[in-house]
Amino acid sequence: MTLTFEDFQPGHFGSFGPRRITRDEIIAYAKEYDPQPMHLDEEAAKASMLKGLAGSGWHMCSLMMRMIYDGFLYKTASLGAPGVTEMKWLMPFRPDDELTLDVEVMETRTSQSRPSMGFVTFKCSMRNAKGQTVSDMTVPIMIGHRATAEQM
Repeated sequence: MTLTFEDFQPGHFGSFGPRRITRDEIIAYAKEYDPQPMHLDEEAAKASMLKGLAGSGWHMCSLMMRMIYDGFLYKTASLGAPGVTEMKWLMPFRPDDELTLDVEVMETRTSQSRPSMGFVTFKCSMRNAKGQTVSDMTVPIMIGHRATAEQM
């Protein structure tokens, strides 16, 4: 069953994960996309304000997107997103952290220019196994209405 605009109501939508992050993943991501010393080298990371090896904030964004997709987006009448409203990196994530994504529907509204779709604004919060929030993201996603999705 495809989730459509009508399936999203304000409130808690779901929690996805946990996903354990390894040291090797952090370093591999950093080598490819964000080669700053605090993401690559244990000693340099200890000397940084992070006080130890930590994943890149951009790595966090990628992890969040994957968890959103695997959690529900793959079965949603998604039409994309116009951008991210807000992204906050609140604390570092570390090797062996187990991350869980909590998703809340903040608001829904039908598009005025394209009434066959609507905007669902999600607040996505990533937390570690200790329950500490490591990042928050607010993102509107364009989602087809049920009648439109049935015609596809």
